[in-house]
Amino acid sequence: MDHTFTNHTGISIQVSLSGYSFKVYTPDGITASPWQGAERIFTTPEFQRRYDMVEISLLTPKVTLVPEPFLGSMPARRALEEVVKLDEGDFVETVPVPQLGSVLVFSNSIGESLSKVLSQTVLPASGEPVRVYPEMYYLLCTLEDISEYNKIVASWKDGWLHLVIAQGKSLRLCNVFQAPDFTTAQYFIFLGMKQLQLNPEVSTVCFRTPLDQEAEMSLYRYFKAVVQL
Repeated sequence: MDHTFTNHTGISIQVSLSGYSFKVYTPDGITASPWQGAERIFTTPEFQRRYDMVEISLLTPKVTLVPEPFLGSMPARRALEEVVKLDEGDFVETVPVPQLGSVLVFSNSIGESLSKVLSQTVLPASGEPVRVYPEMYYLLCTLEDISEYNKIVASWKDGWLHLVIAQGKSLRLCNVFQAPDFTTAQYFIFLGMKQLQLNPEVSTVCFRTPLDQEAEMSLYRYFKAVVQL
């Protein structure tokens, strides 16, 4: 989504097993919500209107980034099964990431229905339901909007850290880590940076999911800056 609006409006919704958060974009600025429970979706006033642009992401750990030539030689399901465990009924999808010459292979079958309900409830002006993409897709798209050379973008919720690290136009890391608490999530961020020989003291870390004050201050002890996108 292009988040630079003139006379347009937009909404970005992130969904996990425990609920959702959202950001509303208007010509007057951005309004962000904290993480909320699924029981509130039908009383959330921001969901009762239509927008010029709507994006919905699911924090699914069932995702992998595959170079376009590699995917052409194997089925998408097999490519995903090489890195995550899939159940027999899991539905596998793909979305191109042309700026990286790759395809994101993913499954939204993680035992929730909230993302589907939202995609049919929060509609763009056309009235057509929007497609739900994995959170990793939007992390990768965000890289182009970051001007710094070291680009660290993450989302964390419900025990999973979604992490992307790039240097300039080169993607260096794209993975999902099991992190039951935020201390473990930080560990994987620092581990990835150490392997790539990146110094957090001169780097900015960006989070798409909401951070509470304790988590944000913990990151500030190590990074030059912390940005909540």
